[in-house]
Amino acid sequence: MPRQDTQGPTRPGPPPTAVCVGESMAVLLPDRPGPLESVGSFRLSVGGAESNVAGALAALGVPTAWISRVGDDGFGRRLLAEVAARGVDVSGVAVDPHRPTGLYLKEVGGTTGDRHDLGPGRSRLHYHRRGSAAAALSPELLADPAAAALLAGARLLHLSGITAALSDDCLALLGALLADRRPGRTVSFDLNWRPSLWRERDPAVLPPLLDAADLLLLGADEAEAAFGTGDPATLRRRFPSPATVVVKDAARQVTALDRDGTAVTEPALAVEVVEATGAGDAFAAGYLAGTVRGLDQRRRLRLGHLSAACALTAHGDQAELPDPAVVAALLDASPAQWAATRVTAAGITGPALRCGPTDRAPSADRSRAQ
Repeated sequence: MPRQDTQGPTRPGPPPTAVCVGESMAVLLPDRPGPLESVGSFRLSVGGAESNVAGALAALGVPTAWISRVGDDGFGRRLLAEVAARGVDVSGVAVDPHRPTGLYLKEVGGTTGDRHDLGPGRSRLHYHRRGSAAAALSPELLADPAAAALLAGARLLHLSGITAALSDDCLALLGALLADRRPGRTVSFDLNWRPSLWRERDPAVLPPLLDAADLLLLGADEAEAAFGTGDPATLRRRFPSPATVVVKDAARQVTALDRDGTAVTEPALAVEVVEATGAGDAFAAGYLAGTVRGLDQRRRLRLGHLSAACALTAHGDQAELPDPAVVAALLDASPAQWAATRVTAAGITGPALRCGPTDRAPSADRSRAQ
């Protein structure tokens, strides 16, 4: 299979610390809110859970690679270029000469008054991914020299349930990656429940995959839809093998439950939401960055919350992060200071910060954000 020719940043020495595996797609973003039939034109962008996590990890200072397949087309080239521009190593991405790059359209709610309008702050994704290049991912990936080198050096491997729904070959790849246990490597798995992907596939394949991970990330609403419960304690019993199960209860709180029975719950920040898309991936990246750095459980959860809050207050799937000093102050804030913190598109305010509203880190400094 041909390799991609858009190389990520050159990093001397060992391979990236984290590797994310899964499909990403070209995205068509509407020029205005409202139902799709009212949209005049669309802007081309890129998106996908695993590359979103990879980009956010890189912005948090964690050297990260993304492994996937794209089509030999303009969408694939755009996808590779944009993910690489986020500081992600894309040397493990293969170009498929026969299958296309996946595509989805974003519908954004507004105040048009049209009965088909989703409403302010809401969005819906319309996927066109059947037969995509990434759907041909398979266990053969493990024999690919570029991908194998990245996987061999990774301290963190991030996967998601989306991949399991794409094809039998993709499902087999997840099984092979989860079975390939290596000392010093943590495997995280985000459920990322997408009902539309499972209409023609059996979701019974998911629980064994989730239980084989070291770190399991579950949205309470997604777990309720997939497994009939969003209760953290019940889910911990349902998946006894992972060292930690993290259950995200939307805008309320997140609970991390360790295998030894320890549970830590951290409330979400107060956020003025601009757009909800990408918040789950941003939380995952923040939590995983905290895990790589060896932060305690509460600070891992806080870094996840902060990353998600920044995504919620920005258009698109990627958000700029605060200055490292701001992040450090919030991770060390008292419970009262944390509860009084507010995140908006204009910046972050709260008693843990000595100055007024803090702006996000400039784009050139994203890789330094802590």
